[in-house]
Amino acid sequence: MDTASPGRLSFLDRWFGVTASGSTVRTEAIAGLTTFLTMVYIVFVNPTILASAGMDKGAVFAATCIAAAVSTLVMALYAKYPIALAPGMGLNAFFAFTVVLSYHYSWQQALAAVFCSGVLFFLISVFRLREYVINAIPRNLKLAISAGVGLFLGIIALEQAKIVVAHPVTLVTLGSLREPAAILCLVGFVLIAALNSRRVLGGTLVGILAVTLIGLPLGLTTYGGVVAMPPSLAPTFLQLDFSRIYETAFLAVVISFLFIDVFDNAGTLIGVAHQAGLLDKDGRLPRMKQALVADSFAAMFGSLIGTSTTTSYIESTAGVAAGGRTGLTAAVVAVLFLLALFFAPLAGMIPAYASAAALLYVACLMTRGLAEIAWDDATEYAPAVVAAITMPLTYSIATGIGLGFITFVACKLAAGRFREVNIAAILLALVFVVKFAVP
Repeated sequence: MDTASPGRLSFLDRWFGVTASGSTVRTEAIAGLTTFLTMVYIVFVNPTILASAGMDKGAVFAATCIAAAVSTLVMALYAKYPIALAPGMGLNAFFAFTVVLSYHYSWQQALAAVFCSGVLFFLISVFRLREYVINAIPRNLKLAISAGVGLFLGIIALEQAKIVVAHPVTLVTLGSLREPAAILCLVGFVLIAALNSRRVLGGTLVGILAVTLIGLPLGLTTYGGVVAMPPSLAPTFLQLDFSRIYETAFLAVVISFLFIDVFDNAGTLIGVAHQAGLLDKDGRLPRMKQALVADSFAAMFGSLIGTSTTTSYIESTAGVAAGGRTGLTAAVVAVLFLLALFFAPLAGMIPAYASAAALLYVACLMTRGLAEIAWDDATEYAPAVVAAITMPLTYSIATGIGLGFITFVACKLAAGRFREVNIAAILLALVFVVKFAVP
Protein backbone atom coordinates (compact mmCIF):
# COMPACT_ATOMS: atom_id res chain seq x y z
CA MET A 1 0.00 0.00 0.00
CA ASP A 2 1.05 3.59 -0.52
CA THR A 3 2.70 4.94 2.63
CA ALA A 4 2.02 8.61 1.97
CA SER A 5 -0.30 10.41 4.37
CA PRO A 6 -4.07 10.48 3.67
CA GLY A 7 -4.06 14.29 3.73
CA ARG A 8 -1.40 14.47 1.07
CA LEU A 9 -3.20 11.96 -1.10
CA SER A 10 -6.74 13.24 -0.58
CA PHE A 11 -6.71 15.47 -3.64
CA LEU A 12 -5.32 12.76 -5.91
CA ASP A 13 -7.85 10.26 -4.58
CA ARG A 14 -10.68 12.73 -4.95
CA TRP A 15 -9.79 13.68 -8.52
CA PHE A 16 -8.44 10.45 -9.98
CA GLY A 17 -10.05 7.88 -7.69
CA VAL A 18 -6.74 6.13 -7.15
CA THR A 19 -7.71 4.09 -4.07
CA ALA A 20 -11.20 3.40 -5.41
CA SER A 21 -9.65 1.86 -8.51
CA GLY A 22 -7.55 -0.48 -6.38
CA SER A 23 -4.30 1.29 -7.23
CA THR A 24 -1.80 3.46 -5.38
CA VAL A 25 0.05 6.65 -6.24
CA ARG A 26 3.33 4.73 -6.43
CA THR A 27 1.85 2.17 -8.81
CA GLU A 28 0.38 4.92 -10.99
CA ALA A 29 3.76 6.69 -11.14
CA ILE A 30 5.56 3.50 -12.17
CA ALA A 31 2.88 2.82 -14.77
CA GLY A 32 3.31 6.33 -16.16
CA LEU A 33 7.07 5.86 -16.47
CA THR A 34 6.50 2.52 -18.18
CA THR A 35 4.12 4.00 -20.76
CA PHE A 36 6.48 6.90 -21.41
CA LEU A 37 9.47 4.66 -22.04
CA THR A 38 7.52 2.53 -24.51
CA MET A 39 6.39 5.50 -26.61
CA VAL A 40 9.13 8.13 -26.20
CA TYR A 41 10.66 6.91 -29.45
CA ILE A 42 8.14 9.20 -31.17
CA VAL A 43 10.12 12.30 -30.17
CA PHE A 44 13.03 10.91 -32.21
CA VAL A 45 11.07 9.48 -35.15
CA ASN A 46 8.40 12.15 -35.72
CA PRO A 47 10.84 15.04 -36.41
CA THR A 48 12.67 12.89 -38.97
CA ILE A 49 9.46 12.03 -40.83
CA LEU A 50 8.02 15.56 -40.84
CA ALA A 51 11.39 17.02 -41.82
CA SER A 52 10.88 15.10 -45.08
CA ALA A 53 7.94 17.45 -45.70
CA GLY A 54 10.20 20.49 -45.28
CA MET A 55 9.38 21.26 -41.65
CA ASP A 56 12.00 22.51 -39.21
CA LYS A 57 13.27 19.47 -37.32
CA GLY A 58 13.92 21.31 -34.04
CA ALA A 59 10.51 22.97 -34.04
CA VAL A 60 8.81 19.64 -34.77
CA PHE A 61 10.70 18.05 -31.89
CA ALA A 62 9.41 20.75 -29.54
CA ALA A 63 5.89 20.49 -30.98
CA THR A 64 5.95 16.71 -30.56
CA CYS A 65 6.88 16.94 -26.87
CA ILE A 66 4.44 19.75 -26.11
CA ALA A 67 1.55 18.21 -28.06
CA ALA A 68 2.10 14.88 -26.28
CA ALA A 69 2.36 16.53 -22.85
CA VAL A 70 -0.67 18.83 -23.14
CA SER A 71 -2.92 16.30 -24.88
CA THR A 72 -2.06 13.55 -22.41
CA LEU A 73 -2.73 15.94 -19.52
CA VAL A 74 -6.18 16.72 -20.96
CA MET A 75 -6.88 12.98 -21.15
CA ALA A 76 -5.68 12.64 -17.56
CA LEU A 77 -7.70 15.49 -16.07
CA TYR A 78 -10.85 15.36 -18.21
CA ALA A 79 -11.36 11.73 -19.21
CA LYS A 80 -9.28 10.36 -16.29
CA TYR A 81 -7.99 7.36 -18.21
CA PRO A 82 -4.43 5.94 -18.12
CA ILE A 83 -4.04 6.69 -21.82
CA ALA A 84 -1.20 8.74 -23.29
CA LEU A 85 -1.28 10.65 -26.57
CA ALA A 86 1.35 11.77 -29.08
CA PRO A 87 1.64 12.38 -32.84
CA GLY A 88 0.48 9.14 -34.42
CA MET A 89 2.63 6.80 -36.47
CA GLY A 90 1.05 6.32 -39.87
CA LEU A 91 -0.70 9.66 -39.59
CA ASN A 92 2.67 11.43 -39.71
CA ALA A 93 3.68 9.34 -42.72
CA PHE A 94 0.41 10.17 -44.48
CA PHE A 95 1.03 13.84 -43.68
CA ALA A 96 4.56 13.92 -45.05
CA PHE A 97 4.73 11.39 -47.85
CA THR A 98 1.18 11.48 -49.22
CA VAL A 99 -0.32 14.91 -48.56
CA VAL A 100 2.86 16.96 -48.94
CA LEU A 101 5.17 14.99 -51.23
CA SER A 102 2.58 13.17 -53.39
CA TYR A 103 -0.37 15.60 -53.42
CA HIS A 104 1.94 18.64 -53.48
CA TYR A 105 0.33 20.46 -50.56
CA SER A 106 2.58 22.69 -48.50
CA TRP A 107 3.13 21.48 -44.96
CA GLN A 108 1.23 24.56 -43.79
CA GLN A 109 -1.79 23.45 -45.83
CA ALA A 110 -1.42 19.92 -44.46
CA LEU A 111 -1.50 21.31 -40.92
CA ALA A 112 -4.75 23.08 -41.83
CA ALA A 113 -6.20 19.74 -42.96
CA VAL A 114 -5.18 18.15 -39.65
CA PHE A 115 -6.90 20.99 -37.77
CA CYS A 116 -10.10 20.58 -39.79
CA SER A 117 -10.11 16.82 -39.17
CA GLY A 118 -9.79 17.55 -35.45
CA VAL A 119 -12.78 19.89 -35.61
CA LEU A 120 -14.86 17.20 -37.35
CA PHE A 121 -13.69 14.62 -34.81
CA PHE A 122 -14.80 16.99 -32.03
CA LEU A 123 -18.23 17.47 -33.61
CA ILE A 124 -18.93 13.77 -34.10
CA SER A 125 -17.80 13.17 -30.52
CA VAL A 126 -19.96 15.89 -28.99
CA PHE A 127 -23.05 15.06 -31.07
CA ARG A 128 -22.57 11.30 -30.64
CA LEU A 129 -22.14 10.62 -34.35
CA ARG A 130 -19.02 8.57 -33.69
CA GLU A 131 -20.88 5.26 -33.61
CA TYR A 132 -22.56 6.02 -36.93
CA VAL A 133 -19.27 6.94 -38.57
CA ILE A 134 -17.41 3.91 -37.22
CA ASN A 135 -20.26 1.51 -38.01
CA ALA A 136 -20.27 2.78 -41.59
CA ILE A 137 -16.90 1.11 -42.09
CA PRO A 138 -17.07 -2.68 -42.50
CA ARG A 139 -15.00 -4.50 -39.90
CA ASN A 140 -12.70 -6.10 -42.46
CA LEU A 141 -11.99 -2.73 -44.05
CA LYS A 142 -11.10 -1.33 -40.63
CA LEU A 143 -8.60 -4.14 -40.18
CA ALA A 144 -7.29 -3.61 -43.71
CA ILE A 145 -6.85 0.13 -43.20
CA SER A 146 -4.71 -0.48 -40.12
CA ALA A 147 -2.70 -3.15 -41.91
CA GLY A 148 -2.35 -1.00 -45.02
CA VAL A 149 -0.97 1.85 -42.96
CA GLY A 150 1.49 -0.64 -41.53
CA LEU A 151 2.58 -1.74 -45.00
CA PHE A 152 2.92 1.91 -45.99
CA LEU A 153 5.19 2.54 -42.99
CA GLY A 154 7.17 -0.55 -43.94
CA ILE A 155 7.99 0.61 -47.46
CA ILE A 156 8.88 4.08 -46.14
CA ALA A 157 11.25 2.53 -43.60
CA LEU A 158 12.92 0.30 -46.20
CA GLU A 159 13.26 3.25 -48.56
CA GLN A 160 14.79 5.50 -45.90
CA ALA A 161 17.42 2.85 -45.13
CA LYS A 162 18.06 2.35 -48.89
CA ILE A 163 17.13 -1.32 -48.55
CA VAL A 164 14.48 -0.74 -51.22
CA VAL A 165 15.33 1.63 -54.08
CA ALA A 166 13.66 2.81 -57.28
CA HIS A 167 14.00 0.84 -60.51
CA PRO A 168 12.99 2.03 -64.01
CA VAL A 169 11.49 -1.33 -65.01
CA THR A 170 10.19 -2.99 -61.83
CA LEU A 171 9.45 0.29 -59.97
CA VAL A 172 11.30 -0.96 -56.87
CA THR A 173 14.18 -3.32 -56.26
CA LEU A 174 16.69 -4.33 -53.61
CA GLY A 175 19.31 -1.78 -52.66
CA SER A 176 22.82 -2.61 -51.57
CA LEU A 177 22.87 -4.64 -48.35
CA ARG A 178 26.58 -3.99 -48.11
CA GLU A 179 25.95 -0.37 -47.11
CA PRO A 180 26.44 0.29 -43.36
CA ALA A 181 23.15 2.21 -43.05
CA ALA A 182 21.12 -0.67 -44.50
CA ILE A 183 22.89 -3.19 -42.28
CA LEU A 184 22.39 -1.08 -39.14
CA CYS A 185 18.71 -0.59 -39.94
CA LEU A 186 18.21 -4.36 -40.08
CA VAL A 187 20.29 -4.82 -36.93
CA GLY A 188 18.22 -2.19 -35.17
CA PHE A 189 14.98 -3.79 -36.34
CA VAL A 190 15.99 -7.23 -35.07
CA LEU A 191 17.18 -5.72 -31.78
CA ILE A 192 13.92 -3.80 -31.28
CA ALA A 193 11.83 -6.87 -32.08
CA ALA A 194 13.89 -9.08 -29.75
CA LEU A 195 13.82 -6.59 -26.88
CA ASN A 196 10.07 -6.11 -27.18
CA SER A 197 9.59 -9.87 -27.36
CA ARG A 198 11.51 -10.13 -24.09
CA ARG A 199 9.30 -7.33 -22.70
CA VAL A 200 12.31 -5.11 -22.03
CA LEU A 201 11.09 -1.71 -20.84
CA GLY A 202 11.73 0.90 -23.53
CA GLY A 203 12.93 -1.75 -25.98
CA THR A 204 12.19 0.39 -29.04
CA LEU A 205 14.10 3.35 -27.60
CA VAL A 206 17.03 1.12 -26.62
CA GLY A 207 17.22 -0.24 -30.17
CA ILE A 208 17.18 3.24 -31.72
CA LEU A 209 19.91 4.53 -29.41
CA ALA A 210 22.05 1.39 -29.78
CA VAL A 211 22.36 1.55 -33.58
CA THR A 212 22.79 5.33 -33.37
CA LEU A 213 25.82 4.83 -31.11
CA ILE A 214 27.22 2.15 -33.43
CA GLY A 215 27.06 4.68 -36.24
CA LEU A 216 29.25 7.22 -34.41
CA PRO A 217 32.66 5.66 -35.19
CA LEU A 218 31.47 4.87 -38.72
CA GLY A 219 30.76 8.52 -39.40
CA LEU A 220 27.03 7.84 -39.91
CA THR A 221 26.07 9.77 -36.80
CA THR A 222 27.35 13.15 -35.63
CA TYR A 223 27.45 13.79 -31.90
CA GLY A 224 25.71 17.04 -31.04
CA GLY A 225 25.28 16.74 -27.29
CA VAL A 226 22.50 15.30 -25.16
CA VAL A 227 20.85 18.07 -23.14
CA ALA A 228 20.11 21.70 -24.09
CA MET A 229 17.39 24.30 -23.84
CA PRO A 230 14.32 23.41 -25.94
CA PRO A 231 14.36 24.56 -29.58
CA SER A 232 12.02 27.32 -30.70
CA LEU A 233 8.47 26.55 -31.84
CA ALA A 234 8.40 29.69 -33.99
CA PRO A 235 9.05 28.00 -37.38
CA THR A 236 5.85 25.89 -37.08
CA PHE A 237 3.70 27.72 -34.52
CA LEU A 238 0.32 28.84 -35.96
CA GLN A 239 1.55 28.31 -39.52
CA LEU A 240 -1.69 26.78 -40.81
CA ASP A 241 -2.70 27.70 -44.36
CA PHE A 242 -6.42 27.35 -45.19
CA SER A 243 -6.11 28.62 -48.76
CA ARG A 244 -7.26 25.29 -50.27
CA ILE A 245 -10.14 24.64 -47.89
CA TYR A 246 -12.78 24.97 -50.64
CA GLU A 247 -11.22 22.33 -52.88
CA THR A 248 -12.79 18.86 -53.13
CA ALA A 249 -9.34 17.30 -52.88
CA PHE A 250 -8.75 19.13 -49.58
CA LEU A 251 -11.97 17.63 -48.17
CA ALA A 252 -10.77 14.17 -49.19
CA VAL A 253 -7.51 14.75 -47.31
CA VAL A 254 -9.41 15.93 -44.22
CA ILE A 255 -11.70 12.88 -44.32
CA SER A 256 -8.70 10.59 -44.68
CA PHE A 257 -7.06 12.11 -41.60
CA LEU A 258 -10.39 11.79 -39.77
CA PHE A 259 -10.95 8.15 -40.72
CA ILE A 260 -7.50 7.03 -39.69
CA ASP A 261 -7.68 8.95 -36.41
CA VAL A 262 -11.19 7.82 -35.48
CA PHE A 263 -10.60 4.13 -36.13
CA ASP A 264 -7.14 4.08 -34.62
CA ASN A 265 -8.41 5.94 -31.57
CA ALA A 266 -11.46 3.72 -31.10
CA GLY A 267 -9.32 0.59 -31.27
CA THR A 268 -6.80 2.00 -28.82
CA LEU A 269 -9.42 3.12 -26.30
CA ILE A 270 -11.20 -0.23 -26.31
CA GLY A 271 -7.94 -2.20 -26.24
CA VAL A 272 -6.45 -0.28 -23.31
CA ALA A 273 -9.73 -0.19 -21.38
CA HIS A 274 -10.27 -3.92 -21.85
CA GLN A 275 -6.81 -4.73 -20.51
CA ALA A 276 -7.36 -2.40 -17.56
CA GLY A 277 -10.77 -3.90 -16.80
CA LEU A 278 -12.49 -0.55 -17.29
CA LEU A 279 -15.28 -1.71 -19.64
CA ASP A 280 -18.75 -2.04 -18.13
CA LYS A 281 -20.80 -5.27 -18.09
CA ASP A 282 -22.03 -4.56 -21.63
CA GLY A 283 -18.50 -4.11 -22.94
CA ARG A 284 -18.87 -0.35 -23.29
CA LEU A 285 -16.38 2.26 -22.15
CA PRO A 286 -17.62 4.72 -19.52
CA ARG A 287 -16.71 8.35 -20.26
CA MET A 288 -16.18 7.47 -23.92
CA LYS A 289 -17.35 10.94 -24.90
CA GLN A 290 -14.74 12.61 -22.67
CA ALA A 291 -11.99 10.40 -24.08
CA LEU A 292 -12.99 11.19 -27.67
CA VAL A 293 -13.21 14.92 -26.93
CA ALA A 294 -9.71 14.76 -25.45
CA ASP A 295 -8.46 13.04 -28.59
CA SER A 296 -10.11 15.55 -30.92
CA PHE A 297 -8.60 18.38 -28.88
CA ALA A 298 -5.21 16.72 -29.34
CA ALA A 299 -5.52 16.79 -33.14
CA MET A 300 -6.47 20.47 -33.17
CA PHE A 301 -3.86 21.54 -30.61
CA GLY A 302 -1.04 19.59 -32.26
CA SER A 303 -1.71 21.18 -35.65
CA LEU A 304 -1.68 24.66 -34.12
CA ILE A 305 1.79 24.24 -32.67
CA GLY A 306 3.19 22.36 -35.65
CA THR A 307 2.82 18.59 -35.80
CA SER A 308 0.71 15.96 -37.52
CA THR A 309 -2.34 14.37 -35.90
CA THR A 310 -1.92 13.66 -32.20
CA THR A 311 -3.82 10.59 -31.06
CA SER A 312 -4.09 7.93 -28.34
CA TYR A 313 -1.24 5.40 -28.19
CA ILE A 314 -1.69 1.66 -27.89
CA GLU A 315 1.61 1.65 -25.96
CA SER A 316 -0.53 2.79 -23.03
CA THR A 317 -1.24 -0.91 -22.51
CA ALA A 318 2.31 -1.22 -21.15
CA GLY A 319 1.42 1.16 -18.32
CA VAL A 320 -1.84 -0.67 -17.69
CA ALA A 321 0.08 -3.93 -17.47
CA ALA A 322 2.27 -2.24 -14.83
CA GLY A 323 -0.84 -1.46 -12.77
CA GLY A 324 -2.00 1.92 -14.10
CA ARG A 325 -5.75 2.37 -13.74
CA THR A 326 -6.44 6.11 -13.54
CA GLY A 327 -5.66 9.43 -15.13
CA LEU A 328 -2.75 9.84 -12.72
CA THR A 329 -0.78 7.45 -14.92
CA ALA A 330 -1.37 9.74 -17.90
CA ALA A 331 -0.47 12.82 -15.83
CA VAL A 332 2.93 11.29 -15.06
CA VAL A 333 3.47 10.64 -18.78
CA ALA A 334 2.62 14.29 -19.52
CA VAL A 335 5.24 15.55 -17.07
CA LEU A 336 7.88 13.25 -18.55
CA PHE A 337 7.18 14.50 -22.09
CA LEU A 338 7.76 18.05 -20.84
CA LEU A 339 11.12 16.97 -19.43
CA ALA A 340 11.93 15.36 -22.81
CA LEU A 341 11.96 18.88 -24.30
CA PHE A 342 15.48 19.32 -22.95
CA PHE A 343 16.88 16.38 -24.97
CA ALA A 344 16.64 18.00 -28.41
CA PRO A 345 20.37 17.47 -29.24
CA LEU A 346 19.95 13.73 -28.68
CA ALA A 347 16.90 13.66 -30.96
CA GLY A 348 18.76 15.66 -33.59
CA MET A 349 21.56 13.13 -33.90
CA ILE A 350 19.24 10.14 -34.56
CA PRO A 351 20.04 9.08 -38.16
CA ALA A 352 17.42 8.02 -40.70
CA TYR A 353 18.45 4.36 -40.56
CA ALA A 354 17.80 4.25 -36.79
CA SER A 355 14.32 5.75 -37.03
CA ALA A 356 13.66 3.48 -40.02
CA ALA A 357 14.32 0.46 -37.80
CA ALA A 358 11.60 1.64 -35.41
CA LEU A 359 9.25 2.38 -38.32
CA LEU A 360 9.71 -1.13 -39.67
CA TYR A 361 8.88 -2.62 -36.26
CA VAL A 362 5.74 -0.47 -35.92
CA ALA A 363 4.78 -1.58 -39.43
CA CYS A 364 4.89 -5.19 -38.28
CA LEU A 365 2.66 -4.42 -35.30
CA MET A 366 0.05 -2.70 -37.45
CA THR A 367 -0.01 -5.38 -40.15
CA ARG A 368 -1.15 -8.07 -37.68
CA GLY A 369 -4.76 -7.07 -38.39
CA LEU A 370 -4.65 -9.04 -41.66
CA ALA A 371 -4.85 -12.25 -39.63
CA GLU A 372 -8.35 -11.32 -38.41
CA ILE A 373 -9.89 -10.68 -41.83
CA ALA A 374 -12.71 -13.04 -42.91
CA TRP A 375 -10.75 -15.08 -45.44
CA ASP A 376 -13.71 -17.33 -46.21
CA ASP A 377 -15.74 -14.56 -47.90
CA ALA A 378 -14.44 -13.06 -51.16
CA THR A 379 -16.69 -9.99 -50.86
CA GLU A 380 -14.94 -9.23 -47.56
CA TYR A 381 -11.31 -10.18 -48.11
CA ALA A 382 -11.00 -8.91 -51.69
CA PRO A 383 -11.79 -5.25 -50.83
CA ALA A 384 -9.62 -5.56 -47.71
CA VAL A 385 -6.62 -6.74 -49.71
CA VAL A 386 -7.17 -4.02 -52.30
CA ALA A 387 -7.24 -1.37 -49.55
CA ALA A 388 -4.16 -2.70 -47.79
CA ILE A 389 -1.95 -3.35 -50.81
CA THR A 390 -2.71 -0.12 -52.68
CA MET A 391 -1.61 2.08 -49.79
CA PRO A 392 2.11 1.27 -50.11
CA LEU A 393 2.01 0.76 -53.87
CA THR A 394 0.34 4.12 -54.59
CA TYR A 395 2.15 5.80 -51.69
CA SER A 396 -1.22 7.02 -50.47
CA ILE A 397 -3.33 5.97 -47.48
CA ALA A 398 -6.28 7.95 -48.85
CA THR A 399 -6.16 6.08 -52.16
CA GLY A 400 -6.16 2.74 -50.36
CA ILE A 401 -9.18 3.72 -48.27
CA GLY A 402 -11.04 4.99 -51.33
CA LEU A 403 -10.37 1.92 -53.48
CA GLY A 404 -11.27 -0.28 -50.54
CA PHE A 405 -14.67 1.38 -50.15
CA ILE A 406 -15.41 1.34 -53.87
CA THR A 407 -14.43 -2.32 -54.19
CA PHE A 408 -16.42 -3.32 -51.10
CA VAL A 409 -19.66 -1.70 -52.27
CA ALA A 410 -19.20 -2.95 -55.84
CA CYS A 411 -18.49 -6.54 -54.74
CA LYS A 412 -21.48 -6.66 -52.39
CA LEU A 413 -23.88 -5.21 -54.93
CA ALA A 414 -22.59 -7.43 -57.75
CA ALA A 415 -23.00 -10.49 -55.51
CA GLY A 416 -26.60 -9.47 -54.76
CA ARG A 417 -25.90 -8.99 -51.04
CA PHE A 418 -27.60 -5.63 -50.81
CA ARG A 419 -28.50 -5.90 -47.12
CA GLU A 420 -24.82 -6.04 -46.17
CA VAL A 421 -24.15 -2.56 -47.53
CA ASN A 422 -25.32 0.43 -45.50
CA ILE A 423 -26.19 3.80 -46.95
CA ALA A 424 -23.16 5.47 -45.37
CA ALA A 425 -20.77 3.04 -47.08
CA ILE A 426 -22.43 3.69 -50.44
CA LEU A 427 -22.18 7.46 -49.95
CA LEU A 428 -18.52 7.21 -48.99
CA ALA A 429 -17.81 5.04 -52.02
CA LEU A 430 -19.49 7.61 -54.27
CA VAL A 431 -17.43 10.39 -52.70
CA PHE A 432 -14.24 8.52 -53.57
CA VAL A 433 -15.50 7.79 -57.10
CA VAL A 434 -15.94 11.52 -57.62
CA LYS A 435 -12.50 12.17 -56.08
CA PHE A 436 -10.80 9.78 -58.51
CA ALA A 437 -12.85 10.97 -61.48
CA VAL A 438 -12.21 14.68 -60.97
CA PRO A 439 -8.57 15.68 -61.61
